[in-house]
Amino acid sequence: MAAIEVRDAQPGDAGALVTLWGELTTAAGLPSRLPAAPSPAAAEVAVSKHLGDPFGRLLVGELDGQVHAMAYLRRTAVSPLHEDTTVTVEYLHVSDTARRHGLGKALIAEAVAWAEHENCAHLAVVAPASAREANRFLARLGLGQAGVLRYANTHTVRRRLASEQAPSLLALLSSRRSAVARRAQLGAVSSPAEPESAGK
Repeated sequence: MAAIEVRDAQPGDAGALVTLWGELTTAAGLPSRLPAAPSPAAAEVAVSKHLGDPFGRLLVGELDGQVHAMAYLRRTAVSPLHEDTTVTVEYLHVSDTARRHGLGKALIAEAVAWAEHENCAHLAVVAPASAREANRFLARLGLGQAGVLRYANTHTVRRRLASEQAPSLLALLSSRRSAVARRAQLGAVSSPAEPESAGK
């Protein structure tokens, strides 16, 4: 029987995680809106940051000592209007060569255990709508569909909005961009200046 282990990703897992990300973004031969895989060096830096994050965990799943799966857990409020928290599982992926050995269940089990440890009463899992096998798997575990996540870069959305050629909408976009810039400037001005003697 294959040995399965789920653990927090370490910097040394960067290469395997880059490979898994590449598989995730080309799953089922469909064009992906997700970013392209980072370099192993960039991934190593990112993994190191996750190790110190109390609200997020990057997990890897091992099969016989080799990394074949990953998942990212986030602990957040259920909504802006509730105090309850939830653990959301994102980027859940098991390599084709290691499926049907229990890695997916092991990753979800770790997410449930972390949610219980953090007193989170809810668990959410993000899965592509086109991934029928993954959605059937999640449904068997009691997870029902609550919505559809759509993803695009801001440039694409702005271009599509502008293509509507609505002067009032374009004016609104321009004013919102100016408001964000002013807010950033005010934040910089209101920050206390560092004494001239600091660091000397």
